[in-house]
Parts: sequence; C-alpha cells; structure tokens
Amino acid sequence: MQKGNISVQTENIFPIIKQFLYSDQEIFLRELVANAVDATTKLRTLAAGGKVKGDIGEPTIEILIDKEAKTLTIKDQGIGMSEDEVMKYLNQVAFSSAQEFLEKYKNESSIIGHFGLGFYSAFMVADKVEVVTKSYVKSKKGVTWTCTGDPEYTLEDNDKKDRGTEIILHISEDATEYLEDQRIETLLNKYCKFLPVPIKFGTKKEFIKEGEGEDAKDTEIEVDNIINSVAPLWKKLPSELTDEDYKSFYNELYPFSSPPLFWIHLNIDYPFNLTGILYFPKVNNTLEVQKNKIQLYSNQVYVTDDVKEIVPEFLTLLHGVIDSPDIPLNVSRSYLQSDRNVKKITGYITKKVADKLGELFKKDRKGFEEKWDDIGVFIKYGLISDEKFHEKALPYTLLKNVDGEFFSIDDYKEKIKTAQTDKHDKKVFLYTNAAQEHDSFIQAAKGRSYDILEMNTVLDNHFMQHLEQKLGDITFVRVDSDTADNLVQKDEVAASVLSEKEEESIKTIFEGVIGEKMGSTVVTKALSPEDQPIVITKPEFMRRMKEMQSMQGGGFGAFPDAYNVVVNTNHPLVAEKVLNGKEEEQQDLAKYLYDLALLNQNMLKGADLTKFITKSLEFVK
Repeated sequence: MQKGNISVQTENIFPIIKQFLYSDQEIFLRELVANAVDATTKLRTLAAGGKVKGDIGEPTIEILIDKEAKTLTIKDQGIGMSEDEVMKYLNQVAFSSAQEFLEKYKNESSIIGHFGLGFYSAFMVADKVEVVTKSYVKSKKGVTWTCTGDPEYTLEDNDKKDRGTEIILHISEDATEYLEDQRIETLLNKYCKFLPVPIKFGTKKEFIKEGEGEDAKDTEIEVDNIINSVAPLWKKLPSELTDEDYKSFYNELYPFSSPPLFWIHLNIDYPFNLTGILYFPKVNNTLEVQKNKIQLYSNQVYVTDDVKEIVPEFLTLLHGVIDSPDIPLNVSRSYLQSDRNVKKITGYITKKVADKLGELFKKDRKGFEEKWDDIGVFIKYGLISDEKFHEKALPYTLLKNVDGEFFSIDDYKEKIKTAQTDKHDKKVFLYTNAAQEHDSFIQAAKGRSYDILEMNTVLDNHFMQHLEQKLGDITFVRVDSDTADNLVQKDEVAASVLSEKEEESIKTIFEGVIGEKMGSTVVTKALSPEDQPIVITKPEFMRRMKEMQSMQGGGFGAFPDAYNVVVNTNHPLVAEKVLNGKEEEQQDLAKYLYDLALLNQNMLKGADLTKFITKSLEFVK
C-alpha cells in the first residue's frame, strides 16, 4: 500500500476557472461587486463593535469604465487589505476571507461570499488584473497586486491614502463588450439591483424646481447614478408597508404589467432564513408564458429565475422574489444544489400560500369569488400536483355555474341533491366547456331544473379527473353527452305518441338518410315535444379520452367522433311530418333535421354546410 498527496499543477488553475467554473462570462461583475459589498459589510460590522476609529461615513461602491485604457474598475470604500492579507487571500485559491470573517463574527454580520473563488472570475474577461488596496488599519501601508492570468504575480507598495480596494480589469480583446456603458448598466440592474451598499455608475441628469410662483423654473442638475435600492421591500416588516408600497415594488420588478391580485410576504428565521414577496398575477387562462417570473436571491444578490427546485411546480406561475442565505448553491452561485433544506423551504412556501388563500376565503368570500377566474388556475394546478396543498385547498376550491354563481364542492353536492345522480348513485356534475356552442343543451337541462357548471380553463380536463378519483362520489358529464341524455330520461315525460312499429319506421328512415357514417348510431326516444327534434350526443368516456390524448400529443385525438343521433319521436316534425310524408319528403325533412342537429354541435362543415344553406333557402321560398 502506498500513501501520498495529490498534486495540483498551479498553471492549470486559470484555464479551469476561465472555461469551466462559471456558467456565464458576465457573472464576473456580480462576483466582484459582491466582494466589494462584503468588504463594506465587514467595515460596518467592525465599526459597530468599536473596532474602527473615527466616522466611516456612508461607503459606496463605484464602477468606472476607461475606454481609452480599456479598463473596468470596481472600487469600494470597505475594509481594504494589508500586505499580509493580500498574500493570504489572493495568492491562495479558495481561501475565503468572507468565510473566515463569518466564523469570527457569525452573529453580527451577513456576508455574501463563501468559497473564495469569486475574485478569480475576473480573469474570464481580463488579460491583467490589478488590485490596489489599503487596509482600514491606518498603520498599514497600501499595496498593489498584479497578475496576468498565470501563477506569477507582483506585489508592491503604493501611496493610496484612503481605505478600500480598487479591482482594475484590463479587458481582453474578446471581451470588449464590457467596456460599453449600456452593457455594464444592464448587468448591474440584473445582478446588483438590491444589494445593501449603494452602487454608483456614472451620473444622470435630473430636474429640480427653483423659485416660487411665476418665477419657478426647472433646473437641470447632474447627480450620481445609483443603480440599486439598498433596502428592498422584502427586507422590511409587513407592518411597515402599505398596499401602494407592494404595488409599486411589483411595478419595479415587472414594468408595464397589470397590477397583481394580491401578495404574500414571506418572513421566516427558523429552521432556515428566508424572506420574500410572492405576487398572484392575472394569468388569463394561460400557463407556460407565466413561468420563470420568481427571482431567487442570496443575501440580496440575484442568482436565477429558474426556481423549480425550490418552488412547487404550481407556484412557478407566481411572480416576485425569494431571498435566502441558506439555499445551497453550486460554486458559481448560479444553480441550486439538491439538499434537504430545499425540501423544507418548498414545504414552507406551499403551506404559507395555502394558508393565505384560506384566510382570504374566510375573510372575504365575495372578493375571493371575484378573483376566482384568475386564482382558480393556481388552485386547480396545486390540487392536481401537490398532495399537501390538495388537503388544505379543497375546502376553498370553487365551482362556477353558467349563471355566474360560485359554490364550494360540498355546497354544490347539497345544491343538486338527488336529482342529478347516475345509476351508481354518484352525483352527476353537468358541465360545459363551450357555453355558446352548447346553449340548446344547456337550456334543455335547465328546463328540467338541472344546474350546469362552466369548465373552460386549460386545466379543467385534468382537474375534473382528479376530483373524480380523489372524492369517489362524483362524476363530471358534459351537457351534450349521451350520459347527460340518459340522466334527463329519469324525469317523467309523456309516453311515446308512436307505436313500436312506427318508432322502428322512424329509425329506418333516419338510418337511410345518415348512411354508414363512422361512429354514428341512431337512437329513438320519447322526449318532450318542446325538446329538439334531433339531438346529437357523444359518449362521455370516449370524448374525454380523445381530449386527454390530444392534449398529451397522442394520436388518439385524430380518431373520428363517436356520436348518437337521438330522434325525439314525440316532436311533431318527426311524429307527423317525417312519418306521414311522401318518401321523398320524408328523406328531405329527415336529412334537414339531421343537418340542423349537426350544425348545433358545430359538426356541419364544408360542402355539407353549403348544401344545408341552399336547402334552407329553398324552404324559405
């Protein structure tokens, strides 16, 4: 057996950092600004503990571009470094001063950095990096560290007077985009918009009003362009905020968006630290376009908007921010690491959202109902995809009928009582997903005192199936289905005015007119004379299977429709005109009534529709 030490060749470190450590080249700016924030936070912590002499003022971070010199500088007024600290922290890869400081002042400070690798991201865009620094300890002299992206460096004294650090990047030829003001400002707005130290990038023009009355005039002045908000809304207490504060912040995150319906302020410190604000937007019955609108931060540094690992799938439709220093990130701080804490955070967010919705329902049911068309998508999605959310949300899950009335599921069961039950004694929830197209069926059902639900969102097929499986005592039936037609037959209607032989004759006439249409079946029934003469109904099971397969990209949706042609033998046009007419008249009228039923189901198209219109004009003449 042999023992030894693994050898790491230092000359290979920089190519690895440059090509593999960070997912995006642009992250270098986030890392260097985060280091500057850490240096400032350390200074504030020491000053608060009386370890820094004199007033430290209001330290800022400044970003400077020199296009002629081809340099980008990140300058802070933080703790600075002595020669010994430069040797310790810059010349030893992955030795994090932030981590060391946290251990020493773990209850007094919030530091961003952990790994000690962020500084080296500078070499992704720079041929040479200079670090000009001076410690807050006045007796320590300033030093300048220089490196050209290989293991060799130089270290020399400088005459810097003020504490702090300047990181000067000599931008390489393949990264000159980072010498453009617009590019840098875009990155600062993306990654640094809510950092806790003011970040200055150039100046901007503002107008101030001078004088009074008629002598008042607007004067243009130049002021510092401060990129960030040092105290974002989610770091404040809900008791300090108004509705306008929340709406204003939403508009800052998503300019020109419609106002949110409501929001949830997250604030937890045990067993993990997490703050944030989640907004419920208006979804307009869509799903995919709404996703990736939650921004994830770690100590106010932007990480990603791909939060599916920490936020339950159904809540990715929400908008807002989540900030947690306890979220496990990879080395480049761009992606979440799988971890037990992530599951705990996910469970907390789910519970918080479910409780907030329940609170709104109990506190203001009318307002909850008014928002249902928007929040119903969230709740249905949650019920389908999350077992714990299903348990909490089922009591405030609403059903809406075609008259615009809302019911909880238990309330609706009570409303329909025994009138709408099938042969298995399950409650039959009649519904429509196209109220205008199904109007004649709706009116017929309402004529028998049945109630019809509106189920027309993108999730309703899955939602109905989910409730049927979970509850066990209900079944959803579309109002134009053969099941609904059979349900109607439980009513007492007049006996057939035709004999059995006459009914058979009627059936033969319609079968002859319809021919061998694939999937069609002629059925005679004695309905009310006020009902339609011909009704097209579809098998509920087959129709729903087709819809589910089609939504999932399966080929089953291409199968032709199976349907029943229900002939009302008590309707005068059938019992008198069709039955007693001459053979040609029988066929013409039967065909016309059949086409009329097809038209009612939006099934009459092309040449058949043209012929029907021509025949209608002949009838009018």
